[in-house]
This record gives sequence, C-alpha cells and structure tokens, in this order.
Amino acid sequence: MRQPVTSLPSLNCFRAAARLESFSLAAGELNLTHGAISRAVRLLEEDLGTALFERRNRRVFLTEDGRSLARAVDDGLGRIEQEVMRLQERRKALSVTLSCEPTLLMRWLIPRVPAFKASHPDIDLQLIAGGGPVELGRGTDLAIRRNDFDIPSRYQTYHLFDEEVGPVCRSDRVDTFFHEGALKADAPLLHTRTRPDAWNDWFGATSREAVAGEGQFFEHFYFSLQAAVAGLGVAIGLRRQVTDDLNAGLLAAPLGFAEDGSHYSLLAAEEISDESPKQKVLHWLTGLA
Repeated sequence: MRQPVTSLPSLNCFRAAARLESFSLAAGELNLTHGAISRAVRLLEEDLGTALFERRNRRVFLTEDGRSLARAVDDGLGRIEQEVMRLQERRKALSVTLSCEPTLLMRWLIPRVPAFKASHPDIDLQLIAGGGPVELGRGTDLAIRRNDFDIPSRYQTYHLFDEEVGPVCRSDRVDTFFHEGALKADAPLLHTRTRPDAWNDWFGATSREAVAGEGQFFEHFYFSLQAAVAGLGVAIGLRRQVTDDLNAGLLAAPLGFAEDGSHYSLLAAEEISDESPKQKVLHWLTGLA
C-alpha cells in the first residue's frame, strides 16, 4: 500500500522556506507567522524521518535531503499551480456576465435561460440586474439597455428589438376598463415612477386622446404589471415583458402594441469575436427578440 502524501500545506511552507532559506521571509510571503512555518517544517521532518534544514546562528540551510525534496516539491507544486491557472482561465473564458434591466430580466430573460443552458451547457451565464449607465469590463461583460441615456461611443452596440408598448389588464376585466376599442374615461391607470411618461408616450405614439382616470403609482415597473394582474387597473405593458402573461391568459392587451420610438441593444466593451461565448449569447438574444 502506498504511503499517503504528506500535508500539502506543510509542503507549501517548506517550498517557500527552501527557496528563500529563511523561515521569516517565507512567513511574510505566505502571510503566516514565523512559528507556523517552523512547526510545518518540523512536522514534515518528523513525518519523513530526516532533517531538511540545518539550524545555525538563527539561520537555516538546506541539507542534501532538503535540496532533493525542494526540487521535487517545486516541480510538483509548480505543475499543480499551472494546471489550476489553466482551468481557471478556461472557466473564465467560458463565463459571461450579462446585466439587464430588472423587469425585463425577471419577466422575459430569466424564463428563457434554461433553454440557453440546455443548448450551451459549457457556458457559465451569470445574470445581474441593472439599468442605465454601466461600466463594462469590471465584472460585467455584456449589458442589455434601452436607449434612454447616452451610450458611450467606445462601446459596441448590437440592436436587439424596438420597444412596443400597450395597455394591459387582467383578462376578466377587459369589459370593465375598455369599450368599443378604447379606454373608458374612468379606467384606473397604473403608473410607475421609473417610467413616469409611459402613458403619455403611448397616447402620443397612437394619437389617442388621453384619459385621466384615477389610478395608482408604483415604485417599479414590475409592481404596476403585478397590480394589473391583480385587477387593480390598466398598466402600460412592454410587449416582451408581458408576453408570457398574455400567453397564459393572466393579462389581455385589447388595443395591441405600438412602437414608442425607443429600442433595446446589447452593449459590449469591444467587438464580439466569432465563435466566442459572447457571440453565442448575442445570437440567442437576437433569436429571442
């Protein structure tokens, strides 16, 4: 039966001490105490049954056995470190961090991620919520953004889809809030502070007469959509954010959708190279759009 390899942490301490021929310098390099290095080396010597260092005048010098072991340990641990670095770089190369506006992320993107992972099991797709200006290349590789801010010219932009908006309400409340292809004057409108002009933009895009029914304000867009599902009134729905609820019959869009003049793009810090994980994410998103 093979003898088990002695403690790897002890070998790492010995490796540093052997290279520097100093327990103090090894301790500083490994962020340990002098005593920790000394104990690790002593335990290794006891385990091997031989002295690895000569201790003279508060200094240490490798013995012949110490030099032989140091060469083997340096070669072995060096190869391990190289392989660990190779695997880390490979995983990093296959990892893509994608930022997306919260409501779009929650109601459109996340439900479609399982299909992407099934088609690309090797790609580690990480999703984070965020809107507006974004600093790419610092933990974020790609970002889906609406053109409601000045996008830096240094970024590459890939058009995904034009925004389409329209009034939505709970399916069984259509007759309550709509009549003959129009909103009723007293229909309660659901507003959101993150896009306070959503209703005015829709009235303008469709040349319809604005109504001013009583309604409620919500902090975020997805709250107003959930309020519509609950039957509290009529919300402005972005087509891709409500498509699953429409298909499930939770919401209805009696007047359809109209383009509001804005669009969404995928932002990248540099041009996306062919056959890269980022290009596969781009192809997936353009296919969804």
